[in-house]
Amino acid sequence: MNVQAYASFEEAGRAILRFLHDRFGFTLWAITRVESNNLILLQAEDHGYGLKPGQIMCWANSLCSLMVAGKGPRIAPKTDDVAIYAQAPITHRVPIKAYVGQPIVWENGELFGTLCALDPAPQPDTIKQEESLLSLFGSLLSHILQNELKQQEQSRKLERFKAEALTDELTQLYNRRGWEQLLQAEEERSRRYGHSSAIYVVDLDGLKEVNDQYGHLAGDELIRLAAKTLRHAVRTEDVVARLGGDEFAILTIETSEAEAAVLIARIQQALHDNQIEASIGFALRLPATGLTEAMWLADQRMYAHKRSKHAP
Repeated sequence: MNVQAYASFEEAGRAILRFLHDRFGFTLWAITRVESNNLILLQAEDHGYGLKPGQIMCWANSLCSLMVAGKGPRIAPKTDDVAIYAQAPITHRVPIKAYVGQPIVWENGELFGTLCALDPAPQPDTIKQEESLLSLFGSLLSHILQNELKQQEQSRKLERFKAEALTDELTQLYNRRGWEQLLQAEEERSRRYGHSSAIYVVDLDGLKEVNDQYGHLAGDELIRLAAKTLRHAVRTEDVVARLGGDEFAILTIETSEAEAAVLIARIQQALHDNQIEASIGFALRLPATGLTEAMWLADQRMYAHKRSKHAP
C-alpha cells in the first residue's frame, strides 16, 4: 500500500481505514482528534456502530484515553481479558469486545488523536502480531499530518493575502465578502483536522444616537476606534471583519473553550477602556454543525445581550 500516492491526510486516512478493515475486519476503524475533553471523529470506516465524522464523544470515557495513558494495551483482541477495559463505563453502554488503538501525535510529541478500532465480538489473538504494522500506520499519519499542516499555514497566509482586497474602506478590516471567503476556507480546514474555533459578533450600542447628535463624522470615528480596539484585542492570526454598519465579527483560530472565555473578557475590557458600548455574543464551532451554525448562534447571543440592557 503506497500511502504517499495520496494527496492529503484525508485521502491517506480513508485509504488506511479501508485497508485495515479489509485486512483485519473489525466493525469500526476510525481516525480521531482529541480537543480538551472531546474525542472528535474525523474519519470512520463503520460497518455497524452507526458513527459518522463530526460526532463528539467524551475523551475521558474512551478506551483510547486509557491506552494513551499507558493503562491498557494498544491491541486487546479480547477486552474482557483486560480489567481496565472491561471495567470502563463505555464498555457497559456500547458493545466493545475487541479494541485497537495507536496515537497520532504532533511534531512536538503532543497528542493529536488516535487511529483506533472497535468490534462487538472478540477477535483472534493473532492480531497482536501486527502491532508493528499498526504502529507504522500511526506514524505515517502523524508524518503526513505534520507536512500538511505546514502547507496549510502557507495556504492560510495566501488566503489572507487574496482577501486583503476585500476590505472595508472606513476601517481597513475585512468586509462581509472577505469574511465569508475566509470563513468558508477555515470551515473546510476545521472539518478536515478537527480544529476548534470561536466566532464573536460585536454590535455597537448607540451609533445612531452619535450620528444624530454629533454628525456622521463622529459616528465614523467611533466605528474606526471600535475596529482598532477589536484588532488589538485579538491575536494576529485571528480574523476581524466589519460586516456592515455597526456590526463586527471575529474568528479565532484553534481556540479552546477556556481560551474563548478569556478572549471575550479581554474584548469587553478593551471596549470598556476605550469607552465603547457594545453588545457581544460568541459561540464555539461544533464539529457536527460547523462555523455557519456558530456564526448564527453568536449573532443570536449578541441580540440577547442587547435586549438584556433594555429589560425592565
